[in-house]
Amino acid sequence: MDLANFAVKRNSTIRLALEPRGSLSRTIALSAALIILAITGVCVARAGAQQQSSQQQQSSQQKLPPLSQAPPPPPSPSTPGKQGPGFKIDVDLVALHAAVLDKRGVFVDGLPADAFKVYEDKVLQKLSVAKQEDVPVSMGLVIDNSGSMFSKRAKVNAAALTFVKTSNPEDEAFVVNFNDDYYLDTEHDFTSSITEMKEALERIDARGSTALYDAIIGSLDHLKKAHRDKRVLLVITDGMDNASRHTLTETINEVQHSDAVIYTVGLFGKEDKGAVSRKARKALTDLADATGGLAFFPEAVEDTESICTEIAHDIRNQYTLAYYPTHFERDGTFRTVQVAVTNPKGGGKLTVRTRSGYYAKTATKATK
Repeated sequence: MDLANFAVKRNSTIRLALEPRGSLSRTIALSAALIILAITGVCVARAGAQQQSSQQQQSSQQKLPPLSQAPPPPPSPSTPGKQGPGFKIDVDLVALHAAVLDKRGVFVDGLPADAFKVYEDKVLQKLSVAKQEDVPVSMGLVIDNSGSMFSKRAKVNAAALTFVKTSNPEDEAFVVNFNDDYYLDTEHDFTSSITEMKEALERIDARGSTALYDAIIGSLDHLKKAHRDKRVLLVITDGMDNASRHTLTETINEVQHSDAVIYTVGLFGKEDKGAVSRKARKALTDLADATGGLAFFPEAVEDTESICTEIAHDIRNQYTLAYYPTHFERDGTFRTVQVAVTNPKGGGKLTVRTRSGYYAKTATKATK
C-alpha cells in the first residue's frame, strides 16, 4: 500500500473513533483508537523499512561511487603480524578507462554497474567503482618537431588546439615538442590556458631526427606530477623513431607501468607504404592498444583536426571501472585485464576498449 495514502486513511479512522456518544462509549472508543494507532504505527514502520531496504539494494546494484570516492580496500587476507619480515602489504585500487561501443561504433551510454564484468588473469573481480562521467583529465600534447614536420606543423598546431578546446574545460595540459631531444614548452608544468598552449605549439624548430620513444617516456614521467586521476597523451608524428636511447619494447613496458591512455596520430600519407612505414604504423598501434587508446593514420594532414575532435569525444564518453584485485600481493608482475559487458536492453553485441593489463607495484619496506 502506498504510504501517503495509508497515512490519510489512518488519520480518518482515528478521527471517527474519537467521536464519543457517552462515557462508556468514550472509554471504548479511546481504547479502540489506541489499538488502531499502535497497529498502524507498526505497519508504517515495517513498510518504511522494506521500502528503504529495497532502495538500498537497487542503489548498490546500479550505482557505484566515482573514482575519487572509492571505498577503502577490503581487509588483507593475511594474518596481522604475518606479512613477512619488514614488509607492509597494501591493496591498490586498479582503475580502467573503458569505451563501450555498439556494432555501428557508436558510444553506448547509461550502462549500470552490473552490466560489467572485469577479469584479472581470468579471475572475476568485484567492482568498487563503475561510473560514466565526463571527468577532467591531465594530458600531454607530444608533437613531432623533426625536419620533415616543417610544412605540417601549422595544421597540426591548429588540430592540437581544437583538441584542447573540444575537451573538458577543467582539463590541465602541457606541450612537449621533440626532434633529436624533447622539450617541455609550456611555461608551467600544467596549464588550462589556451594562450599558453598556443605559444608552446608555435615554438617550431623543425629540424633533426625523431626521438619518439624518449619523448613518450619523458612525458609519462611528467604526468606523475598531474593533479587529475585520469591521464592522457596525444602523440602526433610523421616518422619512425630513429634517435631514441630507448627501444619500443622498453617504451611499451613504461606505458604499462603507467595508467595513462595514449592516442597516436601517424601522418604518413598515401605514398608511405614501404617497410619503414609499416614498422612505424605498428609501433604507434602497439603503443595505443596497450593503454586502451586509439591509433589514427590520416591520408592527409588536413584530416588531423577532425581526428583530434574524435579523440576528445572518445575521452569524454568513457566509463571508469575500478577494483581492488584479489591477487593483492605487490610482486611487480604483469596482470592481464579483460572487461566483458552485456547489453541490458537485449540489443546487439557491445565491445569494450580498455588497457590490456598493468604491472603491479612492488612491495616497499615498512617504516619503523
